[in-house]
Amino acid sequence: MATTPSFFETPAPAGLTGIKAWLLTHDHKRLGLMYLWAVLFWFALALVIGLLLRLELMTMGRTIMSAGVYNSAFTLHGVIMIFLFVIPGIPAIFGNFFLPIQLGTDDVFFPRLNLLSWYLYILGGLLAIVSLFTAGGFPDTGWTFYVPFSIGTKHNVPMTVFAAFILGMSSMLTGLNFITTVHRKRSPNMGWMQIPLFTWSLYATAWVQVLATPVISITLLLVIAERLLNIGLFDPGRGGDPILYQHLFWMYSHPAVYVMILPGMGVVSEIIPTFSRKAIFGYKAIVFSSMGIAIAGSLVWAHHMYTSGMSDTAIFVFSLLTFLVAIPTAVKVFSWVSTLYKASIEMSPPLLYALIFIYLFSVGGLTGLVLGAAGPDIHVHDTHFVVAHFHFTMFGGTGFAFFAALHFWWPKMFGIMYNFRRAYIAATLTTVGFLFHYVPMFILGMMGMPRRSYDYLPQFAQGNALATVGGILLFTGIALMLVNLLLSFRSRIAAPANPWGGCTLEWTVPSPPPLHNFLRQPDIQDYPYDFTEILRKS
Repeated sequence: MATTPSFFETPAPAGLTGIKAWLLTHDHKRLGLMYLWAVLFWFALALVIGLLLRLELMTMGRTIMSAGVYNSAFTLHGVIMIFLFVIPGIPAIFGNFFLPIQLGTDDVFFPRLNLLSWYLYILGGLLAIVSLFTAGGFPDTGWTFYVPFSIGTKHNVPMTVFAAFILGMSSMLTGLNFITTVHRKRSPNMGWMQIPLFTWSLYATAWVQVLATPVISITLLLVIAERLLNIGLFDPGRGGDPILYQHLFWMYSHPAVYVMILPGMGVVSEIIPTFSRKAIFGYKAIVFSSMGIAIAGSLVWAHHMYTSGMSDTAIFVFSLLTFLVAIPTAVKVFSWVSTLYKASIEMSPPLLYALIFIYLFSVGGLTGLVLGAAGPDIHVHDTHFVVAHFHFTMFGGTGFAFFAALHFWWPKMFGIMYNFRRAYIAATLTTVGFLFHYVPMFILGMMGMPRRSYDYLPQFAQGNALATVGGILLFTGIALMLVNLLLSFRSRIAAPANPWGGCTLEWTVPSPPPLHNFLRQPDIQDYPYDFTEILRKS
């Protein structure tokens, strides 16, 4: 059986050895791997917490935890999943590792800033965990930290909010780094329409990170100021307004939805043409739709607030904008399906996860239109319908795109292959579990079951029992997927430089890539998805 050297044995920067070669590295690939293990740790922790929450809701009344523990647990689950997994996952790991290579360069523009971003990410995560053990314990407010509850609760809100603030700084610096790298460090022979679609998605995402993150940063600081100084910013009795917090929060958090999903769309835009052996349909349309989503997604924040008492005119405007933002998203789905049409498709684990992504995200998008219209939204607002829609979009979307990216780029990152059979079984279990977990929540929501509720009425018992069975299947499938990938380090089956027959620049370098990425000056194709040479060799 062929073996390959570990990535951990690749050359380190001069003068650095052992653990210092990692903790002080400026190499974008090593930082990508450091993000990988950190993100997987947080994801596994949040997954376990999510399973415990689901087990609590399996039966009426207390099952395995008290109401107070439940409230803190779902807050912790949300904070970890949003701020430590979904937002940084694909950009921090695969963006760091592959963006410079796809651009034909040796590193990001600010390598030291890149290292600082990683340390800020780690610090933010540690502060969130430390707040569990401080006076008051972890907040019970939910990951949105809505006032006035986040102001009045006796739990340790300031430390957790400050942790989120630091994570926002990490995200903002990463976005700034990516924008500058695309503009200043891409190969001199690479024009704008020669940039791979994954890098385009990271570029669009980075602009949202840089422009929208300061809004949430200021908002979180205001919550801390309100807690510590009691200045009445959100207290109507003192001239403040609690609705102001919601506006400020969603002015960041809805664009952040596209920070979460755009990189996932970029991953799918790489996988579909690679396993179709066919140029992506509508390359320019996908590029412009990515930028369109980044812009339009920043204008629809108030559709989260239809029940807050806003005017009919405002509801009409935000509802219209919400429907319009679906258009560039539909352009991408249309392009992916058109690429698959009459293609020479070669099935693989990355493609399977990408196809599952398209289906689940489409369901999430269509149910988003239900929530974008004020009439039905008022009926299902703050019910389990919203929980199901959110998870179809974020987990069925970003989560499955993350799984696809793991399977797509694992051989390139580590130079080893994983077991395909176990990967297919894991994908099937994960998908079946996902559907049985979240589809009942749509029904429960339409029946009127509120979200963030520790207990429920008897008519909701059957749906919650079924959702719990689905949650167990989902957990099992993801666990099998992660175990399968980790077992590849034991079997150590060597991966060729281009195991999938891809034609973007990362497939032209060895697996894993050398220290400075390229052994010679890369050849830039006129079109990044020209499979002519690949098909000729095959």
